[in-house]
Amino acid sequence: MTSSPSKTARRLGVLLGAACLTVPLTVALGGTAQAAPSSCTAGTGPFQKNAERFLGRTVDGRQSAADCRAIRAFQLDHGISPAIGYAGPVTWSVMDLVGKQRSAGDRPNAAGKCPVDKGRVACVDLTRQLSWIQDGSRLKFGPVPIRSGRDGYETRTGLKRVYWRSVDHWSTLYKVRMPYSQFFDGGQAFHAIDGSVWSAPGSHGCVNMRRADAKKYWSLLKNGDDVYVYGSKPGT
Repeated sequence: MTSSPSKTARRLGVLLGAACLTVPLTVALGGTAQAAPSSCTAGTGPFQKNAERFLGRTVDGRQSAADCRAIRAFQLDHGISPAIGYAGPVTWSVMDLVGKQRSAGDRPNAAGKCPVDKGRVACVDLTRQLSWIQDGSRLKFGPVPIRSGRDGYETRTGLKRVYWRSVDHWSTLYKVRMPYSQFFDGGQAFHAIDGSVWSAPGSHGCVNMRRADAKKYWSLLKNGDDVYVYGSKPGT
């Protein structure tokens, strides 16, 4: 007996949805990720001045106790481990990305790269790791930070369409929940994660979101709505 399109889509989502789950939510300075220590212990890092400027500190390139605490607070807020206040390349790359995300303000589509002739569309900018929803040219929600596919598992670009939704999706492969899953391209979907959307290296193709943002997307999108993915994630 031939399966109906809805049953086929459901099976496809169950089988493929797990393929884009997140990798461990830790970021290492190099090598194996370590647990964050309970105190600030780092010296001056190679991106000290960049970090000071980003954090609004005095830019002198010399680590102070206050600098270390400020850098460590940023690391803790953004899921960077070890969180020891060291201004290394991983910390600076996240700061740089966050700065670009903040600069988008309420005009994330200022460059006009997401189509405005599609009615409601969820835009995904891989370069800035941002997503938002617009109705024509009018911003409906966002922009919000996201985490897309890591190197080798890139989130595929182009015009897509939401085809299956599962509010409390369960990955049979990884035995992990994928709340508010909205599949738009094979096994690739918007869904919430626990942990930081800024942590490296990325998902296995899905667009990872903070829970509140994924929940809002769930309320605003429906099957058949357009999704437009463009750009290239740094490092992929």
